[in-house]
Amino acid sequence: MVIYPAIDVKDGRCVRLVQGRFTDVTVYAEDPVGMALKWEQMGAQYLHVVDLDGARTGEPQNIAVISEMAVKLGMPVQLGGGIRSIEMIEIILCKGIQRLILGTSAVKDQNLVKQALKTFGSSIVIGIDAKDGMVAIEGWAKTSEFTAVGFAKKMQDLGAKTIIYTDISTDGMLAGPNLEAMEEMVKAVEIDVIASGGVSKLEDIKNLKNVGVAGAIIGKALYTGDIDLKQAIEIAKG
Repeated sequence: MVIYPAIDVKDGRCVRLVQGRFTDVTVYAEDPVGMALKWEQMGAQYLHVVDLDGARTGEPQNIAVISEMAVKLGMPVQLGGGIRSIEMIEIILCKGIQRLILGTSAVKDQNLVKQALKTFGSSIVIGIDAKDGMVAIEGWAKTSEFTAVGFAKKMQDLGAKTIIYTDISTDGMLAGPNLEAMEEMVKAVEIDVIASGGVSKLEDIKNLKNVGVAGAIIGKALYTGDIDLKQAIEIAKG
C-alpha cells in the first residue's frame, strides 16, 4: 500500500479545508514546494496535490508552483483540480506531473474520459468524491445522480486503472476513514482504489491495508502531527 502525503494549494499556499468548505481554511505553509521536499525527505514515494482554486474555478490556477514541485522532487506527483479538457491534460503532463485526476469532468463529460484514457492511459486517475454514497462534483458543492460504486464500475469499463475514493463526510475531520464504504468499493471493482478522507491515526492505516486499498492519502493528520509519515509508510509497507 502506498502512502500519499497531500498538499492542497490555494493562492499559492499550502492549506487544508474542512469537508471541502472554502470558508474553513487553515494555512499550513507559505511554501508548498518546501513542504513537498519535506515529505520526500521523510520517505514519501508519491505526492498527491490538489489545486483548490482550480477545483473551484474549473481551470488550474496554481500550475507554476505545482510544476516547480514536480521538477524539484525525485518522486512522482499526481494532481487534481479543474482539469477539464484534453488540451489542459497535455499542458500539465508536459510539465513533469505524472498523473492527473479527473473528478467533476469525469462525471460531466464521459467523452473526455474515454479520450483521455485512450490517449494517456494510466496517467489518468478518476477521482470519485462521495456524499452519502452519491458522487459529488464542482468542489463538492453539488451532488450528481450517480452512486459512487456504480460510477466506479462505469469508469473501470472505460479503461481506468486507478480511482481515488474520497468520503466527504470524513475529510479533514480526523475522525477515521469510512472503512465500510472503502471495503464496498474495493470489492466492487478490480482496479486500484486509493482511499482518501479521515485518516487520523496509525491504526487507520492498518485498517485500510486490511480492507485492501492500493493506497491512502493523508492530509490534515500529517500537518497536525497526529500521524508521523515515516511510521505510516512502515505500516503500509509491512
